[in-house]
Amino acid sequence: MPNEESSHRQLLEFLVAAGVETPLDEHPVDRFALSVPPPAKAEVPRPDPEVHAEPRATAGGAPAPLAPDAAIMEARRLAASAPDLETLRALLDAFEGCALKSTASRLVFADGEPGAPVMIVGEAPGRDEDEIGRPFVGRAGQLLDKMLSAIGLNRGNVYVANTVPWRPPGNRTPTPQEIAICLPFITRQIELSAPEILVTMGAPATQTLLGQKEGILRLRGRWFEYGLKGRPIPALATLHPAYLLRQPSQKALAWRDLRALRAKLRHLA
Repeated sequence: MPNEESSHRQLLEFLVAAGVETPLDEHPVDRFALSVPPPAKAEVPRPDPEVHAEPRATAGGAPAPLAPDAAIMEARRLAASAPDLETLRALLDAFEGCALKSTASRLVFADGEPGAPVMIVGEAPGRDEDEIGRPFVGRAGQLLDKMLSAIGLNRGNVYVANTVPWRPPGNRTPTPQEIAICLPFITRQIELSAPEILVTMGAPATQTLLGQKEGILRLRGRWFEYGLKGRPIPALATLHPAYLLRQPSQKALAWRDLRALRAKLRHLA
């Protein structure tokens, strides 16, 4: 009869042949549960940064400038909402759509008498205007005062503004984009002031407000119609005082334009 050791060896050989790799333990083990892998941890989807991005800001934390098209639309909305000149000034002062505001010292809105018979519109403020906050106060402004005085006008009976109310760096010419962004504001300013005659000084103001493409030497001295809320008003194109300081020989042409303005005022009186 086989001894005990021989019996154990035969049992082990049988178990190995049967594929048993793990011996029995003192406690029951669910081998089926161990064979099933644990469920994978659900991954929380991350939001698409392009879809859920917050509004971008500049390095200083201020909102980034509006895109040009958006700035023009916002300028139109704000300008149309202004019921009077004081509100328009406040809206323009808070407007962030024009990059010129960040380089200028202050807003240069207007000077003179709102609602005066004559409204004069120039191009943009210069250094002196930027420092003081009123248009036409430098050398060009002093020449303008003399020109007005020659036909019996002064700052008390004219209203003066610019197509762009912030000084461009280095007194450069405003870009077409800058003019387009500011156009709704000067247009509304003219509407609210409601002058009897509009005088545009220099090529940028004349081309912008009167829709002309020729140079100022071809346009000056000519009368146009400016549509003021369906009521066309006469508009005179003339030379900018700053140009006359550079080209004194052209003052004779400006004097002709001033006499034409005086004659028109007498006709409308």
